[in-house]
Amino acid sequence: MSNTPGSLLARIGQDLYQQPCHPLAVLKHSIAAQLPGFELLSCPDPVVTPFQNFDQLGFPADHPGRRKGDSYYLNADFMLRTHTSAHEVEIFARGKEHWLLAADVYRRDEIDSSHFPVFHQMEGASVLPRTQIDQFSRKTSELAYRLSHQNIQIEDLTSVDAGNPYQADHRAEEAKIVTENLKTTINSLIYGLFRNILQIHSSPIKVRWIPAYFPFTSPSYEVEVLFQDKWLEILGCGVVQQRTLIEAKVPEKIGWAFGLGLERIAMVLFSIPDIRLFWSTDRRFRDQFTNQAVLSSPQQTGVVKFQPFSKNPACYKDLSFWIPATSSEDSFEANDLFEIIRDVGGSWVEEVKLVRKKLILPLFPLSLALTFNPSKTDRRIHSPKNRPSESLLPDRLPVHRKVCSPPPNYLLLPVNPY
Repeated sequence: MSNTPGSLLARIGQDLYQQPCHPLAVLKHSIAAQLPGFELLSCPDPVVTPFQNFDQLGFPADHPGRRKGDSYYLNADFMLRTHTSAHEVEIFARGKEHWLLAADVYRRDEIDSSHFPVFHQMEGASVLPRTQIDQFSRKTSELAYRLSHQNIQIEDLTSVDAGNPYQADHRAEEAKIVTENLKTTINSLIYGLFRNILQIHSSPIKVRWIPAYFPFTSPSYEVEVLFQDKWLEILGCGVVQQRTLIEAKVPEKIGWAFGLGLERIAMVLFSIPDIRLFWSTDRRFRDQFTNQAVLSSPQQTGVVKFQPFSKNPACYKDLSFWIPATSSEDSFEANDLFEIIRDVGGSWVEEVKLVRKKLILPLFPLSLALTFNPSKTDRRIHSPKNRPSESLLPDRLPVHRKVCSPPPNYLLLPVNPY
């Protein structure tokens, strides 16, 4: 049942977001500094049940995230969390009302500079007993007053409608109060986080709210910031589904939650071009951020921009193989193949592209051509001793149940998709 390789399990416990001066830790503390009164919780174990990860949060039974092609399962009963929201119910059940949580999360994905099977999220939530909802209103007024005197421009493209409704368990007036508190809190967070970075030549920080869908919130929103003339997705958020609070045995409470990807924001802020660099132990990477202050601190005068220290030339390799007639293009799981490549090559494999081609062969109707770049983001690979054993990859493929050798006497040619 397990589809979790040992190379991935070895990443558990490295806690990049806890390491002093690591860009992820800097960003985590920068976010926490903007939310006084929110408790920064310690990270729970990443091993959870599918019930915690999906069912408690209202994921439908056919949600694609449940597939073994998308998630890591240890066995039929346990998996690695795919998001920090897997701990919402247990945290609410402990009586926590205003909290933050940063953690490593795990998802099967493609191989390139913006995807890695382990990444980090930060989640925040604020809930109150419904009898105390006026506290949300007072806090909203305070934050709105401060924002009105700041150089921030907010564009709200959202509305409450059939596609993004208030919940049936909520009265419209209380849901509106919660939503307004959510929006002013997030706008204040973004302003505090980005004010020393984006306020160039007195231009305002531009924030945009758009409707979204998440199984565990309604209404739901995504928030974007204009960064270098492009809209950058910062976070997703919304009013917590009441069933989540009912699961936590606190049905009398109401509130909101948000979640964001630390790497997504840190890559842009610090100009880090490859997500795998966050895992680098090379001092030439780590030392660049030694003096980076918390982004919102008075001592901060700028943001460290990553300076590349290794420029590796592209070194593309091609590999072709066939899928038997008992399989189909739809049944082939690309992430299974990527997992083999990542397990063999580790961080050596910089990019993989899969090209599908149909062949007119009765026994082997579908061929796949693989092009990969076995370079490394933080090391030179000109010397043969620094290169991974590329011959190991074809040796590993036959053990995968969906991959087999080509037909007898059929010529196997490398396919270059470029």
